[in-house]
Amino acid sequence: MIPTWLTLLCLFIAQVFPEAQPADLYVEVPENYGGNFPLYLTKLPLPPEETEGEIVLSGNPGVAAEGPFAVDPESGFLLVTRALDREEQAEYRLQVTLETEAGHVLWGAQPVLVRVKDENDQVPRFSQSVYTFQLSQGTRPGIPFLFLEALDEDEPGTANSDLRFYILNQAPAWPSPDMFQLEPRLGALALSPEGSTSLDRAAGGPYQLLVQVKDMGDQASGHQATATVHVSIVENTWVPLDPVHLAENLKVPYPHHFAQVHWSGGDVHYHLESQPPGPFDVDAEGKLYVTEELDREAQAEFLLQVQARNVRAEDYTEPLELRVVVTDENDNAPVCPLWDSPISVPELSPPGTEVTRLLAEDMDAPGSPNSHVVYQLLSPEPEEGAEGRAFELDFTSGSVTLGDAPLRAGQNILLRVMAADRGGAEGSLSSTCEVAVTITDINDHAPEFATSQIEPVSLPEDAQPGTLVATLMATDADLEPAFRLMDFAIEAGDVEGTFGLDWEPNSSHVQLRLLKNLSYEAASSYELVVVVRNMAELVGPGSGPGATATVTVLVERLVLPPKLDQESYEASVPVNTPAGSLLLTIQPSDPISSPVRFSLVNDSEGWLCIKEVSGEVHTARPLQGAQPGDMYTVLVEAQYEGHPLPWTLNSPPTLPLSPGGPLRLQTWARSRGCGPGGGRSARGCVMAGEPGREPEWDTEARYGGLRMPR
Repeated sequence: MIPTWLTLLCLFIAQVFPEAQPADLYVEVPENYGGNFPLYLTKLPLPPEETEGEIVLSGNPGVAAEGPFAVDPESGFLLVTRALDREEQAEYRLQVTLETEAGHVLWGAQPVLVRVKDENDQVPRFSQSVYTFQLSQGTRPGIPFLFLEALDEDEPGTANSDLRFYILNQAPAWPSPDMFQLEPRLGALALSPEGSTSLDRAAGGPYQLLVQVKDMGDQASGHQATATVHVSIVENTWVPLDPVHLAENLKVPYPHHFAQVHWSGGDVHYHLESQPPGPFDVDAEGKLYVTEELDREAQAEFLLQVQARNVRAEDYTEPLELRVVVTDENDNAPVCPLWDSPISVPELSPPGTEVTRLLAEDMDAPGSPNSHVVYQLLSPEPEEGAEGRAFELDFTSGSVTLGDAPLRAGQNILLRVMAADRGGAEGSLSSTCEVAVTITDINDHAPEFATSQIEPVSLPEDAQPGTLVATLMATDADLEPAFRLMDFAIEAGDVEGTFGLDWEPNSSHVQLRLLKNLSYEAASSYELVVVVRNMAELVGPGSGPGATATVTVLVERLVLPPKLDQESYEASVPVNTPAGSLLLTIQPSDPISSPVRFSLVNDSEGWLCIKEVSGEVHTARPLQGAQPGDMYTVLVEAQYEGHPLPWTLNSPPTLPLSPGGPLRLQTWARSRGCGPGGGRSARGCVMAGEPGREPEWDTEARYGGLRMPR
């Protein structure tokens, strides 16, 4: 009896030191062993003999029991008690333990794997004893149409189950004994090149083939089996198809069947490809389907290729091509072209000038009524009372041309044109195209003066160079600033260059100025012709020599005032001098010069009178109210005979009046300008007043526009 403490120690060691467990023990047993039994297989690595316990042999959990195996307790050998069949069970998983009577494990468990070594004891067998197949003409050589299947239950992957296939016999052997070929390893039966060529010329058969399957690979020995293959030859139905027309936007249930292909041979699998990819499919019967609505504008045609294939996706023959044409539906309205900017048309362009050509694009089928676009001008409408239209539109080409109605520079016009497909017939689709047109300016207006005849301008003979003579203004009806730039010139009337023009480049005003001194004797008047022209080239019917304006300049002759024979006149007159008494005579210094005419201006008392031609000053009436010592001054006006303007002679005879005695008349005179500070020297005066004292000028009193001294 084993002591209790030893049993507990063994259990403790087994639990604490699991790495001490024995490794798997592998044993191989020949299948169908024909020798004596029991057959000792291997000695188990049991503990030393001092360890008391019972050897227990069992199967692993979840694995079949130990079956025909046992352990010799004396020798510790594992043994088998009968012959094993690998096809029945290929391996056994066992474990060996050393246990107490109470079932406590003292040693182990020792895993043991027993494999049954295969022996070629199985004969291969075909999946069918007779195969029947329908073969179509046109099948490519070398493309398997039938795959023979055979089973060998010997161990897979070994020579015992390595099968080879062969054709033993072909009947009939016409037109060739080798019409077929069989791939030895795969059992793939196919037409030979010679057989394919023969069948393409004429249908033969039917054919009966005796085929064999053998194990042991390419070795001469081995088990074998045979089967029969019946092959019937059928006519090739794999023929090209006419193009198919499918309507776009077709409202039918989908998928929609539209065509059928058929491969007359057996074991066929159809495959479809579309170029470009499209919504098409083919079923196992060769029916072709469209799976959704088509859009001709997205894709107008598809080229379908249908292949008839074997189970290995190899084509029996060339693919069938089917062209699918998507028929058009009027589902697209014409699309108007776009313009980035307004179209410019020069003014005065002749009628018939093409403004633009509308090329509305219709995405429907080209050349069909659905894409036949016609045009109609919607606006602008002809103006009321206008003759003709500003624009004309060609109904078919979409060409927009200028009409008869005139257009003005600067006009911005929006053309609205309707583009309709189907030639405008009922059911047509339309769009409205808008075209912006700008009438651009051309230089067709010559500048013109505001007035062509300037009123005569008088210039004194002594006018200084630079004097402004006149300002002329010209206008130009063009819009473009560059077309309104003007150039001025004196075209006639100024041979000597006495006058000149002055203007700013962008101005429409020109100033006529005096450039040289005037001479009345050289020219008493000028008739200047000023012309204005565009700086840019003038085009159109308005082009011409340029507009002119005539300026008449009158030169005023410089005439010096009459000069007296003395500078002062004095006379003393008695207060009782009777009327008609000669007091003094005023005479010009040069009696040969032009005759001078005299008159009195400011004889306020009416005491005096003067002879117009002789210049004699007489008393006109008695000097009533005069007192001796009074001074009486009159203003004498003198002018050359025939001169339109008088010169005022300040030659006042000074009459000192004294009682009882003769009065002394004292006069003085000299030439000067008429007015304070002088004035135009051509209008001089002879002044008279007290000797040694300038006359004072009364700026308020005026005679005929002339100031007089007081």
